[in-house]
Amino acid sequence: MGEYYPAEKRWDFFCPIWHTGQALKALCLADPLLKDPRILEAARLAAEFITGNQVSDPNDQDCGLILAYEDDPTRVNTSAILECLDGLFHYADLTHEEKWWKSAVAAALWVKNKAYLNGRGIFLDCYDPAKRTFVSARYGSEGRPLLDDGILCQVYQRTGDVECRRVFLETAERLLQDEEPPGNWINYAPCSKTNGSMHPRQAYWWGYPMKYAYEETKDARYLDCLVRSGDWYAQAQRRDGGLFRATYRDFTTGSFGLASSGVGCGLIIWQAVEELTGRSRYQDNIELGLQFLSSMQFVNPADSNLKGAILEKVMEPNGTDALPYYVRDLGTIFFIQAASRLLAGAS
Repeated sequence: MGEYYPAEKRWDFFCPIWHTGQALKALCLADPLLKDPRILEAARLAAEFITGNQVSDPNDQDCGLILAYEDDPTRVNTSAILECLDGLFHYADLTHEEKWWKSAVAAALWVKNKAYLNGRGIFLDCYDPAKRTFVSARYGSEGRPLLDDGILCQVYQRTGDVECRRVFLETAERLLQDEEPPGNWINYAPCSKTNGSMHPRQAYWWGYPMKYAYEETKDARYLDCLVRSGDWYAQAQRRDGGLFRATYRDFTTGSFGLASSGVGCGLIIWQAVEELTGRSRYQDNIELGLQFLSSMQFVNPADSNLKGAILEKVMEPNGTDALPYYVRDLGTIFFIQAASRLLAGAS
């Protein structure tokens, strides 16, 4: 359960597959540092939940598909499939159990074979498993260049499937072509070119995987793009270390719409840039971001459901005195990922 409304003490769901996958990655990164058996127990439940929602019948034409529903209970989001897979890779490496990464590979191959528009660097977004076809998505475009977590590059590295490498690099090239503004991609949802607002995790979803492209090819263009995404986050960061969901082209924001998860994404990119370049480019940003996220944690709440969580958002006033807090699992998830990587010295 990833959404919690303290004013009502009510839990809700939003795309539990990809959120669980990112939570699984966070747990795997934290486990070597904390060595608490409850972490691995939770990680196994997460891995089982993801693969329990995967089509595994080899005779089914959708074998490998993970039913990653988001805001439509009948249609699967391609991006949501990709975003859950790195957690399975991390869990396989942690447990040395091959079945988890093999499940991730099967899902990635389904995406490559079914959703990718060959030679164009974009993927169809929305799949109806009942009708066995892709349908018009909420994004209003034919498709998007999905590069999440460098999944297809990781599949190539694990299996030697050169087609996965080709599709990954074609997609990276499409992103270099469509980059606007520097380090971000306003022309693709969930950013909005119409009003000029930038989604707080967009530069992470498409900028961070440039790390994999650079490490695979040593092409400096990919590293330069990663740096530009790091610079975008540095400019978007507020004076107190926070970041807003609707950050505009000129880096102005509204008064509400805090997005703590975006700070965690910035931290991950900043560390990756520093490790790849050997330069302390973002130390002040990293320190400020960690301080901010730590200050957003519920340490001693009256509501036990909030214990340990990172506040994601403060809601706009609604004319009542109800608690304005909105807690999403993503704030906590990306804080754990970022802090664990920094503590372990890994990128």
